[in-house]
Amino acid sequence: MEDENINEHDPEEIGHEIGEHNIEVLGLDIHNPVFVVSAFLSVGLVVLTMLFQDQAAVIFGDLRVWITSSFDWFFMIVANIFVLFGLGLAISKLGRIRLGGPDAKPRYGYPGWLAMLFAAGVGIGLMFFGVLEPVTHTLKPPLGIDPSDTEAARAAGMSSAIYHWGLHAWGIYAVVGLSLAFFCFNRQMPLTLRSAFFPLFGTRVWGPFGHFVDTVAVLATLFGLAVSLGFGAEQIAGGLNYLFGVPAVDATKVVLIVIIISVALASVVAGLDRGVKRLSEFNMGLAGCLWVFVVVAGPTMVILPTIFRAFVDYAYYLPGLSNWMDRSDTAFLHDWTVFYWAWWISWSPFVGMFIARISYGRTVREFITWVLIVPTVIGTIWMATFGGTALDQLFTDGYRGVAESVPELALFRMLEGLPFTSIVSTISVFLIAIFFITSADSGSLVMDIITAGGKMDAPVAQRVFWCVLAGMVAIALLLGGGMASLQSMTISIGLPFGLVLVLMCVGLYRGLREEL
Repeated sequence: MEDENINEHDPEEIGHEIGEHNIEVLGLDIHNPVFVVSAFLSVGLVVLTMLFQDQAAVIFGDLRVWITSSFDWFFMIVANIFVLFGLGLAISKLGRIRLGGPDAKPRYGYPGWLAMLFAAGVGIGLMFFGVLEPVTHTLKPPLGIDPSDTEAARAAGMSSAIYHWGLHAWGIYAVVGLSLAFFCFNRQMPLTLRSAFFPLFGTRVWGPFGHFVDTVAVLATLFGLAVSLGFGAEQIAGGLNYLFGVPAVDATKVVLIVIIISVALASVVAGLDRGVKRLSEFNMGLAGCLWVFVVVAGPTMVILPTIFRAFVDYAYYLPGLSNWMDRSDTAFLHDWTVFYWAWWISWSPFVGMFIARISYGRTVREFITWVLIVPTVIGTIWMATFGGTALDQLFTDGYRGVAESVPELALFRMLEGLPFTSIVSTISVFLIAIFFITSADSGSLVMDIITAGGKMDAPVAQRVFWCVLAGMVAIALLLGGGMASLQSMTISIGLPFGLVLVLMCVGLYRGLREEL
């Protein structure tokens, strides 16, 4: 059921047959040269980083500073474009087009569909930053706002956190996901990044240009996934240290990555419906229970108005936060916003392809609503609940546990002010670990599809390879400079891939216009 019609196409119509560039070796069915080049570059980077850890830390640090200071305008412009483009499609007559054709029926109901796209997209990040960012940005508000003006600082701080996890993040994902879904389901092309450029370059997408696009997509997915795995490992290690006194050192983080990747392999082998879908639904259910607990056990009469106000403040500060010109808060712009846009762009092949994979039968308008609008609403409610609780603890109770905490312990410090701290914190560690797993197996699925030339039935061993490699990259970059190295690699990949996404918008628009 899950793979019905996905790989059925007319080779003569598109000038390509799925797998025509593939080679079979050692029981594998791999695309040449995408698999070979991607694997070689990834493994090479791992080896070099492990051999020259000190030098790698310096190089990665300098690289991040140069890119964020020199290309901040680029990341800000393209992120704004993606949001406006997605909303424009939704309200236009193009929104009526159905992915898979007029008679296509969705393969997944709304709950399962939302759970999978959310768990793959931002799960680990919301657990890590959901408490940290609202407090951090309130104490050091953007846009030149005086931190002594508590009300303005709280409004701007909460809005900034939502801004990084709201429309702009999901706008990037939506562009990629919709492009891939349309060309796969409506034009019967392979589910790879190159297919989205067929309206622009024709059959040349099956040659060197397409190889380049798919290779960059694999690398972007790999390093974007590594960043999330790094954040997850840091938060789990911090939680274990907080709860059980386990040393939160690099060795602990390495062991955690190995353990989580090992568990993810079981889900990888199980497949999409039996593995990723079930894990995602379980994880979102558990996250929902955690949210209900915080609302009930926390300052309920503060949280509920905070949720409403968060939407209003987000809309108010959105124009200012989206502007990159004449900003006095350059540190905030570069260290937070530009990094996030690069991170989302680097993740977009992974999340976008995964969303495309599960979105058969949806209309364009339905797709934009559920991929762009609904996750933004959920993220806003989450930030307002968890961040709002932490801010109430700070300003009402004088509790500075979150404000003085290291980033990976922010969630656990907030939970200290609520009942059943140890139990809920333990559940939170478990929740983070499951988000970790769903990201790893979803990313492995995507990288496997790309490097198999769009084949959905490639040998399981290939998916296992990419799952293991993602863990190795996360470990190598953690040891070679910590999270700074992970973030620098993300920004480096996000820069060229941002241009790819702009071209993707043009190709998608042309393709949709031809459907009318």
